Amino acid sequence: MAEIIQRDGTWTFDGETLRLVPGHDKSVSLLRKTLGELAVPLEALAGIAFEHGKKSGRLRLRLRDGADPLLQATGGKLADSGDPYRLAVEPDRYGVAEYLVDEVRGALLVEQIPAAPCTAYLLPGPSVPLSVSAGDGTASFDGEHVRLEWNWKTEEAKSAAGSRSLALADIAAVEWQPALGLENGCLRFTLRDAPAKTAARTPPKYDPNAVELWGFKKDPLMALVAAAVQARLPHPAAPAAPSDSPPAVTSPPAAPAEDHDALLRRLRELGELHRAGILTEEEFTAAKQAVLRRM
Repeated sequence: MAEIIQRDGTWTFDGETLRLVPGHDKSVSLLRKTLGELAVPLEALAGIAFEHGKKSGRLRLRLRDGADPLLQATGGKLADSGDPYRLAVEPDRYGVAEYLVDEVRGALLVEQIPAAPCTAYLLPGPSVPLSVSAGDGTASFDGEHVRLEWNWKTEEAKSAAGSRSLALADIAAVEWQPALGLENGCLRFTLRDAPAKTAARTPPKYDPNAVELWGFKKDPLMALVAAAVQARLPHPAAPAAPSDSPPAVTSPPAAPAEDHDALLRRLRELGELHRAGILTEEEFTAAKQAVLRRM
């Protein structure tokens, strides 16, 4: 097992799962604290890196495309401070960080994790029920319905119709945009029966299916609502359902049983890597035991 404990958080790797626990330091973002512990399966990882710095270093995880609904919903727009897959490392723990990187990379090599995009989410997304108040409203999600309620700052044209309740089956897509410069952000839901629009989309200020965000502290928490909904929508890379079938919520398929011949081939490959000096004696022994346990 490899573990690094920092004020920014704790990362622990047991050979199959990398557990990310945010720290309690005041510098840790509200988004990471609210999201809580993440259990990232090895199959979801595309890579890991450690960057040295003068005052502090940084561990970074790279997930396979389509593995995490949070990354899918936010589209790379999360600020560095809110990214749960980054960890600030103090200079006296650089050696520990490098050891963790070596352990994860070794496991990725041994298990031959593909770099191809995922066709199903490998992380479950934020737990529900979930409710966040920010910008001009409150967004709540119980796993089946999204409820949008407005506050006194909501544009009258949008608030006049009252609260909105959107069934998950009616939602075609969810979008989260942070506020950037003079541009406000939003949490927006696109409905399946919405007419196609050739002109510019309705600004979130007037869109009854969107919460407008102005760049305040709680705005990033709306990304958690987006991720929770995204996790229950059909995966973007999943095979399309027949046109006469109702949309279905997908879930990661059960892992098939390990093939005995494939495990024997992996043992031979481990032996070759060991003889070539790519794997140390300790790494070879640990990897071989992991394969033997699956036989």
